[in-house]
Amino acid sequence: MSLNHIRPWRNIYRRKSRQIMVGNVPVGGDAPITVQTMTNTLTTDAKATIAQVQAAAEAGADIVRVSVPDVDSAKAMKEIVRQSPVPLVADIHFHYKRGIEAAEAGAACLRINPGNIGDEKRVKEVIKAARDHNCSIRIGVNAGSLEKHLLDKYGEPTPDAMVESGLDHIKILQDNDFHEFKISCKASDVFMAAAAYQQLADATDAPIHLGITEAGGLTSGTIKSAIGLGQLLWMGIGDTIRVSLSADPVEEVKVGYEILKSLGLRHRGVNIISCPSCARQGFNVIKTVETLEERLAHIKTPMSLSIIGCVVNGPGEALMTDVGFTGGGAGHGMVYLAGKQSHKLNNDEMVEHIVEQVEKKAAEIDAAAATDVQAAE
Repeated sequence: MSLNHIRPWRNIYRRKSRQIMVGNVPVGGDAPITVQTMTNTLTTDAKATIAQVQAAAEAGADIVRVSVPDVDSAKAMKEIVRQSPVPLVADIHFHYKRGIEAAEAGAACLRINPGNIGDEKRVKEVIKAARDHNCSIRIGVNAGSLEKHLLDKYGEPTPDAMVESGLDHIKILQDNDFHEFKISCKASDVFMAAAAYQQLADATDAPIHLGITEAGGLTSGTIKSAIGLGQLLWMGIGDTIRVSLSADPVEEVKVGYEILKSLGLRHRGVNIISCPSCARQGFNVIKTVETLEERLAHIKTPMSLSIIGCVVNGPGEALMTDVGFTGGGAGHGMVYLAGKQSHKLNNDEMVEHIVEQVEKKAAEIDAAAATDVQAAE
């Protein structure tokens, strides 16, 4: 249930952007902010790449990007596209012909970098292929690969240089009457990326793809991405996101959803609210939460669960969650359902019982949603 009508300080007013399609997935406009990731297998190994795409999709990825660096990768794309449950973006660098081949293979979108795709003539050929095969395009500006003339002009990568690069490339697409594009201005420096995205948001109505590139490993990259993407999303900027981590692509998807969930922008699965634990805890909070995260990973229904070690904050948190457990003492705690105190439970029965209650609640939510859909029809 949204509480924005009584808590206006929680409102995020999204920037107005036009909407494009990436395959069957809308990006921009009033569409939900989509979550993306990218495979890191060799694209020529179609079997491994397909498995990674499917794992990412199962974790909630709406769109997956696949690198197409050579002819053999472009050939493999046809089979990868055929077996993919989500639209695929072909990542193109240096060789514009790979973009043409990827479009022919069924890619839903072509990601091109204006700093290394080639001259305007080559870009025009990629545009024609995109139009002929119903592909959208992502203009992918990156601080690490800006055009030489812009580096000469600005002396180094800067937000102004990145935005100028992006706007120059937008002009090429628009001059060729191509408007199915989104744009990103990524940098590994959070300040640079944020400044570039803010300028870009004011300069175009194109959908914006957010990312902090080369963010780092799972922990450091998650923190850097949460800061960079979080502040932009809070400002209403961003229509699709990719968290770049030196980790399994599934982890990128998970972090992406956690960032969106923390801002109330999108919900998927169980949002576990848990305390950091202290000497007051009535059970092993850390181990319990780790176990529940694993046991409840299959649930896609948006819902909330509070796991609090003691009665200081536990009852208050449980009032605001679908299911809750608060540690008490003497080996037992209290179960809360729909914000109300329900029954006592022994700690050694806690995990199994909570999983059962969460699954039951998820089924109820899904059934109610299905009834609402039927009533609307």
